[in-house]
Amino acid sequence: MGMTITEKILARAAGEQNVRPGQIVNARIDWLMTNDATTHVSVDLFKHKLKHPRVFAPNNTVFILDHNVPSETVNTTRVQNIMRGFAGEHGCILYDGEGVCHQLMVEHHVNPGQLVIAADSHTPTMGAVGAFGAGVGSTDFTAAMVTGSIWLKVPPTLRFELKGRLRPGVYARDLILTIIGDIGSDGAIYKTMEFGGPALSALDIDDRMVLCNLAAEAGAKNGIIAPDEIVSRFLAGSGRAVSAQDFLQSDHDCTYEKVYHYDLDKIEPTAARPHFVHNRAEVSVLEKENIRIDQGFIGSCNNGRIEELRVAAAILKGKKIKPEVRLIISPASRQVQLAAMREGLTDIFLQAGAMVVNPNCSVCWGACQGVLGPGEILISTGTRNFKGRAGSPDSFVYLASAATVAASCLEGKIADPRKYDGKETK
Repeated sequence: MGMTITEKILARAAGEQNVRPGQIVNARIDWLMTNDATTHVSVDLFKHKLKHPRVFAPNNTVFILDHNVPSETVNTTRVQNIMRGFAGEHGCILYDGEGVCHQLMVEHHVNPGQLVIAADSHTPTMGAVGAFGAGVGSTDFTAAMVTGSIWLKVPPTLRFELKGRLRPGVYARDLILTIIGDIGSDGAIYKTMEFGGPALSALDIDDRMVLCNLAAEAGAKNGIIAPDEIVSRFLAGSGRAVSAQDFLQSDHDCTYEKVYHYDLDKIEPTAARPHFVHNRAEVSVLEKENIRIDQGFIGSCNNGRIEELRVAAAILKGKKIKPEVRLIISPASRQVQLAAMREGLTDIFLQAGAMVVNPNCSVCWGACQGVLGPGEILISTGTRNFKGRAGSPDSFVYLASAATVAASCLEGKIADPRKYDGKETK
């Protein structure tokens, strides 16, 4: 009997011929990553709970400052300096204000077939290039950092078979919010969400990162897409050469726990109502409810990439956002920000009345930029919308695509983006 792509990656990392769901494996790690939200906990464990510890593979251990950048308090600076000092002392890779952690890992490091462990829940993003990425707690991360390996239970796989093509005004973000609305925020707990089918030929790396990233919000251990020519071109563009043997595929006779079928032609612009990601509603329905907004946000590890910025710019070009609405835009990385500047997207955003801030977790994290007050309503491309996620526990967060956020900021209320020109601005 064959294996899924996830089972193949874990088998190879564990030195096994094959593995099955439920099996416990001791797997070798290719990349370790942590950010400033939790690193200080791992450093404390490393220094005070272990005897004569050392970082197993500093050249494959990545420290990224992205959650509260630039620092907003003295305590944050203290925590970040601990992180900077530790990375320097042990020779770990350090990114300081370069962008959101998952974006940077895909941009610069992760290759197909690799195993990535990180102290952040949205690590499934790595599946966009055919890697296994999973988030762990600070204790597990510390153990992995000193041993170079981790115990994992092989997850069963849910297959999402995609056909058709997304229509104008509809994006990968709408698709994954639809899927989570269907299966629920507990629909994939400790399972793999594998995306496949003929529709993938029209989904680029940015789209794939959207799907795999938000798999975490259905409880998935990892999200993954088998690498193909699109991944090969992406890697070549970033100077990475990968062997064909790393382009793993699920076998035709592998076993899936369940297979879901989605026709992309039927997907509508979709949003998640407060206070749960699975609380799905079609944007056309929300538009009729005249839901006013106070703030919009375009950014995060899910939706702050160049394709999303192009879509937003196409909608905002030559227009002004409502004066009572704040629109904050945070590119996912410095690389994305520079591309947006070269293409004139930043000018469009500023002329429309938006605030363009540095690459960081920003409003999605709700701790350092655009923090909401009581009663305020945010429409966001962030990852989560539970109470207090973006500020006051008495605020409200709707999740939607960059197109829906841009259209809503023009109208001052949640709006369907299909009435605007959906063509990208190059």
